Amino acid sequence: MHVHVTPGAYLDELRRISQGRPLGTVPSSIDGLCELMERFELDGAVFSPGPPGVFFGEQGRANELARAVNEETAALVRSNRERMAALAILPLPDVEAALDELANALDVLELDGVFLLSNVAGTYLGDPAWGPLFDELERRRAYVFLHPAMPPHPLPLAHHPVWLYEFTFDTTRALVQLIYSGTLERCPNVRIQVAHLGGTAPFLAHRIASLADREPALADQAPAGALEYLRRLYYDTGLSNNAVALASTLEVTPLEHVVFGSDWPYAALPTQGSDPAPALDSLGTGRAAVDGGNAAALVPRLVTAG
Repeated sequence: MHVHVTPGAYLDELRRISQGRPLGTVPSSIDGLCELMERFELDGAVFSPGPPGVFFGEQGRANELARAVNEETAALVRSNRERMAALAILPLPDVEAALDELANALDVLELDGVFLLSNVAGTYLGDPAWGPLFDELERRRAYVFLHPAMPPHPLPLAHHPVWLYEFTFDTTRALVQLIYSGTLERCPNVRIQVAHLGGTAPFLAHRIASLADREPALADQAPAGALEYLRRLYYDTGLSNNAVALASTLEVTPLEHVVFGSDWPYAALPTQGSDPAPALDSLGTGRAAVDGGNAAALVPRLVTAG
């Protein structure tokens, strides 16, 4: 439920803007994903293009790139529809452009959901300006994958790689914004999967909830309480295959809301024949649900086909 494939149009654009600098993403192909699935006997996969998104300061180019990436992604799915599902990318921060592309991606290309970054150009999910997009996602009861992005501020410790903790922090920022903006209260039927077992949000869940005691106006926007909104979300195990992270997540949501992810190609793969997720053995009979069954709530057509 969390792997990345880099469409050719996307890779070309990343190379163009990088001008010889590191790309910020690891190129990965559908052939590589198929090899991974064969190696670890995976029956299905949901892939997305991955960070850093399609907006690099030029909205017109973002619109074109999102369309090209989604069309190529849809073609990859059509070639192996029984085993593959994929998520559309939207040309935020322009909401109207995002709404247009959402309709194209879901109605014409028949992609399975939407890939949203925690922030785009410093605007975070849950910002009131993006309200119309979430209203449409609610109307469609859409499946949304919330993935971290580069934070919009300079890194305080620039010698630490951004993935070390900033990505998980940015996921948490987006979740808190979604809660206290009232977005999750207004849009209860958007099915949101959060990468990396929710970043740091499960560990900080009670701290996040305590904001309501100190800020009554924010509490009014989240009448069910932060813990309840966190409980409703889905969480994937990508790059979080350890007992500490899993235990923290299971304190805020039931096992039925945890799905398997690897974050390939960013994950270090185990040796062939070994268990790709040994920490999940602690779940006993519940492991089968995390490995596959729970995905039915997000991509029912793929689980049914499998």
